[in-house]
Amino acid sequence: MLEDGTLLDGYSFGRLAISPVVGEVVFNTGMVGYTETMTDPSYAGQLLCFTYPLIGNYGVPAYLTDENYILKNFESGKIQCRGIIANRVAKNPSHFESNKSLGEWMEEEEIPGIEGLDTRELTLHLRETGVMMGAIGRTFTEAKHAIENSQNYSSINFCESVSTKESRVFGKKAKGKIALIDCGVKLNIVRSLVNRGYEVAILPYATKFEELDGQYDGVVISNGPGDPQNCKSAVDLSRRAIDEGIPTLGICLGTQIIALSQGADTFKLKYGHRGQNKPCIDLRTGRSLVTSQNHGYSVKEESLKDTKLVPWFVNADDKTLEGLIHTTKPCLSVQFHPEASPGPVDASYVFDAFSEKISRQI
Repeated sequence: MLEDGTLLDGYSFGRLAISPVVGEVVFNTGMVGYTETMTDPSYAGQLLCFTYPLIGNYGVPAYLTDENYILKNFESGKIQCRGIIANRVAKNPSHFESNKSLGEWMEEEEIPGIEGLDTRELTLHLRETGVMMGAIGRTFTEAKHAIENSQNYSSINFCESVSTKESRVFGKKAKGKIALIDCGVKLNIVRSLVNRGYEVAILPYATKFEELDGQYDGVVISNGPGDPQNCKSAVDLSRRAIDEGIPTLGICLGTQIIALSQGADTFKLKYGHRGQNKPCIDLRTGRSLVTSQNHGYSVKEESLKDTKLVPWFVNADDKTLEGLIHTTKPCLSVQFHPEASPGPVDASYVFDAFSEKISRQI
């Protein structure tokens, strides 16, 4: 059930909801990569609808790490969304790495799902009306009551709940040391930096600039869930890091945080950009990239006027900002996911651009 009263019937899978689960209802247009998508911390607090009509067909692999001890095939150590909405879920997956079915995985992690409803109808409705709160429940009355007593998605600072509680370090310091402020980081961001020769320290969301203590050659503000206006701590750290001339990279939510730190403003998109087929144009080269995205907020382009930030990328579909560059400081950011996972790797050169700025400072 949606908060506007729209009701769709289906069948439960995963954990049978003993009590209703409530979240902001959003849709993702990706055709593959459900394990990476569902474990992306940016989906915290949301009910995720897959527009592709079949998910779960290649199962779920085991939780294993790579040679750098970073988890493979997942973007965090657990399912982050509150529930899944699907048209059809495969019960008998087939893949050589499959360890369990999607339903079994969700049952283990106590995540409810609903299948058998018309996800096209739901997606079209959200495109017309915008994303809104909703609930998966056993009865109409139960779902309605849950929505009426829920807290609005935009009012919650989800970064505090998904961020690491203590610092974790990956990689070796071949090219330098990077402080990664964890607002809900995807692990392939860490992997992308480690593979480029950096030691990466994943630090709690509430880390203060003074705690960096001059130890790091660069700062990355990660992706994450929720409204960037709630991220006061990360905004403060970003402002200080940029003012001090420390090479800084923002990814997804990190772009909005950097923009706010420089005096720009953000707004909520009607239904967001979530999928692996989002075209962006690099304004420096004119090249169009296919990118992986997951965000519900964006930077107001007109608010850049009194800042030293200029557009780097724009969305080819709706012309919203997809990347920024600071004109006098070694700071850049992208609204999409250059690390992908899942998705195309067209934009991976963003990490190389950041690495180049670090090299110039050392």
